[in-house]
Amino acid sequence: MPMQAQALDGIFYVTVLIMSIVIHEVAHGYSAYLLGDDTARLRGRLTLNPIKHLDPFGSVILPLLLYISTAGNFLIGWAKPVPYNPANLRKGRMGNMIVAVSGIAANLMIAILFGLLIRFAPMF
Repeated sequence: MPMQAQALDGIFYVTVLIMSIVIHEVAHGYSAYLLGDDTARLRGRLTLNPIKHLDPFGSVILPLLLYISTAGNFLIGWAKPVPYNPANLRKGRMGNMIVAVSGIAANLMIAILFGLLIRFAPMF
């Protein structure tokens, strides 16, 4: 693969990683909002704007270092956690579980969506 194509692949992978992390965090905040806690909304964190969620080390530096050191074979990262107040949730402990699982559910939906896209896009 030409060097330019590798660089574009790297930019694509890091962009997908950052947006996946942002969607994961927004899912936590949005589920808390639906359950009665508006902490994330009041702090401006229910947005897909990556700047609001980026942790300089976990969202930029570590993924780039891992991409370089593993030739793009392994990436991991994180964002600033979206704040919420468990005392504001309508469903008590069950609300905490829903907020926690919402991030995982967002990851699974992203994986399924893009897996299907990768699988079936060549047909179109």
